[in-house]
Amino acid sequence: MTIARLQHEPRTNLPFYEERVDLACAFRWTARLNMHEAVANHFSLAVNEDGSRFLMNPNQVHFSRIKASDLLLIDANDPETMSGPNAPDPTAWGLHGAVHRNCRHARCVMHVHSIHATVLASLADSRLPPVEQNSAMFFNRHVVDGHYGGLAFEEEGERCSKLLADPKIKVMVMGNHGVMVIGDTVADAFNRLYYFERACETYIKALWTGQPLRVLSDEIAEKTASEMDDYPGQAERHLSELKAILDEQEPVYRN
Repeated sequence: MTIARLQHEPRTNLPFYEERVDLACAFRWTARLNMHEAVANHFSLAVNEDGSRFLMNPNQVHFSRIKASDLLLIDANDPETMSGPNAPDPTAWGLHGAVHRNCRHARCVMHVHSIHATVLASLADSRLPPVEQNSAMFFNRHVVDGHYGGLAFEEEGERCSKLLADPKIKVMVMGNHGVMVIGDTVADAFNRLYYFERACETYIKALWTGQPLRVLSDEIAEKTASEMDDYPGQAERHLSELKAILDEQEPVYRN
């Protein structure tokens, strides 16, 4: 086998290889959707039972270039994390470390400054009303942080993590900042991130019209959200299709 061929062979002996592949796909597809921001923003995935060990993107690497082997394996309870040679971004450590340390149900954590979710986070009222099916998915399942305190170093991360203590809350609109989405798996979290951004885009554009909004009743919004909670296999199929496209177009993400 040639050296060139070896360089493109997936390193399947990596610990948590399939989880790494799923995350690498999510990073690259988020970049394709222009939901990333330069070399900032972070995704993480818990890999042990209590959620304290997690995979996360390396410091300041563009989402579109991340490969399975690039991902850091971090211990949220290790006080020496930031002194190591492969230390993560300090705000990523502050925010994601706190969530994985304090919210074991938050297996996958995705934080971005995507345009429409951040517009929502900039409004005086940052709640997402159920004006159509996508936004109804998040009825009673998102929380607004209205107390932005600066960059998400450890103190700010600890404060934010407390807003995700209720397992029913899957999205935190981070006022004056962006959005954080949690899920049981990469597929679950990415699917939620995708639909939240879509819902925010529809809502913001509806506001542009200046016309009255057709807001669903609480009863129908909750019914819709519950039906989506139980919808079988859609998130997994979504990610599977994205990986299939990347397998054809840029399989290096698996390396």
